[in-house]
Amino acid sequence: MKNLFCVFMFLFLSAGVLAQENYPAVLECEMESEILGTTKKYCIYLPAGYGDESRSFPVLYLLHGLTDTHTAWRDRGNMKEIATAVFGEGKAQEMIIVMPDAGTTYDGYFNCPEWRYEDYFFKELVPHVESKYRIMADRQHRAIAGLSMGGGGTTWYAINHSDMFSSAYAMSALMGMVENSWISNNPDDRRAVFMRSAVENSNIAAVENATPEQCAAIASVRWFIDVGDDDFLFDNNMDFIKAMRGKRIPYQLRVREGGHTWHYWQEALRIALPFVSEGFGK
Repeated sequence: MKNLFCVFMFLFLSAGVLAQENYPAVLECEMESEILGTTKKYCIYLPAGYGDESRSFPVLYLLHGLTDTHTAWRDRGNMKEIATAVFGEGKAQEMIIVMPDAGTTYDGYFNCPEWRYEDYFFKELVPHVESKYRIMADRQHRAIAGLSMGGGGTTWYAINHSDMFSSAYAMSALMGMVENSWISNNPDDRRAVFMRSAVENSNIAAVENATPEQCAAIASVRWFIDVGDDDFLFDNNMDFIKAMRGKRIPYQLRVREGGHTWHYWQEALRIALPFVSEGFGK
C-alpha cells in the first residue's frame, strides 16, 4: 500500500510539472462571428504563469499589418520568444496577448459596408476572449498595439474607444491615406476596400477635428508612436504627431534607425511590452 501511495504521488506531482511546462504557449483558436457571418481565427499567447489557475492577467491586443493574418506575429514576429524573454527578465509583468485576424477575407480594422470588423472586434472578439481566458477584463488592464495597418487600427481604436484601453502603442502606423501605386483600383479588390476605409477613417483627421471633450478622452490613453527614420510612413506619422501637438495631447515618440521591416517591429515589441505594462499598474 505504501508503495502504491508513493507511485500515486509521483504521478500526481509529475502531472503537475507537465501542466506547468505547457506554458508559455501560443494557441491558434477560432470563434463564430454573427456580425461577420463567418468563422474567425485568432492566436493567443498565454504566459508561463498561466499554469497557476488562481491568477488572472492583463491583456494586450496585438494587431498585424496589411497582407498578413493572425499568425504573422507568431510566425514572423517572434513574439513568443520576445515576450517570454521580456517577462522572464522582469522588464514587464506577464500578460495575455491576443492576435486577431483582420486579413483573411478583407483587410482592415474598420467598419465598412462589406465588413463590419470594428463591430466584431468590440462586440464579439473582446467579450469572447475575456470570458474564455483568465483575463482582467477592465480598461486599466487592457492595452492595444500593432504594426503598419495594425498600427493604424491601434490608433483608430484608441481614439474612438478610449474607454477600453489604458495604453496604445502604434508601430510604423498607417495614420491616414498615402499614395501607393500597388493598391488596386478594382472596387472588388479586398485591399481597395481597405484603402477606401483608410480614407474615411483617417487618424490624423480624427485628432485635427476632435472637440475639447474628445481631446480629453484621447488624452486619457497613454500614447507611444514608434516609427523608423527610413519608413515610407514616416511623414504620415509626423503629420499625426503634429495633430496631437496641435491639440496638446500627450504622447511618447520614438524614431529609431530602420524601415518598414519585421526586424524593426520585433525591436518595437521589446519596448511596447514594458510600456503597456506600466499602464496596467501593479
